[in-house]
Order: sequence, then structure tokens, then C-alpha cells
Amino acid sequence: MRGDATLRARDLWRRETDAERLLWRHLRNRHLGGWKFRRQHPIGRFFADFACAERRLVIELDGGQHVARANADGRRTRALEELGWKVIRYWDDDVLMRTNRVLEDIVLWLERAPHPDPLPARGEREPDHRQRR
Repeated sequence: MRGDATLRARDLWRRETDAERLLWRHLRNRHLGGWKFRRQHPIGRFFADFACAERRLVIELDGGQHVARANADGRRTRALEELGWKVIRYWDDDVLMRTNRVLEDIVLWLERAPHPDPLPARGEREPDHRQRR
């Protein structure tokens, strides 16, 4: 990240909610199943609350203020999905009061998400891109 993006991410980090702080404690340093997450990760013109680039999974946390912003959140989700990311959302209350259920759900999403660059199926060969002489 550079310039304005860095400043925006830092501002978001400073204003994190209790739910974001709690979830980050479980996601950081590959604590959740060895998956690497980034916090306030820039994707297009958005900043994802949490992102696992390996699985192109975005986790967004919504507090009470998001009820009034449901349309904007829907447009944001569609825009991120158009960029090839899967977006899952949780209410802050669920993270705070049902943390283990949220973490289990995230692991299920990570395990079933298709790999963005899958290997060829068994028996199939990748094209040989080496130059022939």
C-alpha cells in the first residue's frame, strides 16, 4: 500500500470495533487453520475488513449502522465479487457472542472455496509453455 491507501488503512485500524479487534486476534499470524489474512486490505476502490488472498475470501463485519446501509453494502459485495472475491458477512454481535461459530463457519468457507489457480485434473496435462528448438 502507498500514500492515500496507507493513510486510509491506518485510519480504519485506529477506529476498529471490538468485534474487529476480537476477530483479528483469531485470524492474525495464521492462527485460523494456517490461513493468512490481511486486515483493511485494499481491493479495487474498497478496503476489506479482512481478506485471505489465497482463497480470495473477504470477511466483512457489520454493526447496527449497516442496517441503514444495506443497499450500499450490497453494491460493495457485488463489486468485490466482480473482481473475483467471495464476500461473507457477519454481525458484530455474532463475532462477540458466538465467536467459535463464526470461526468454524469461516474455516468451512476456506475449505470449500475453489482455488483461484487450480491444478489440472488427474490425467490432464498442462500445456507445455517452454519454447521448442
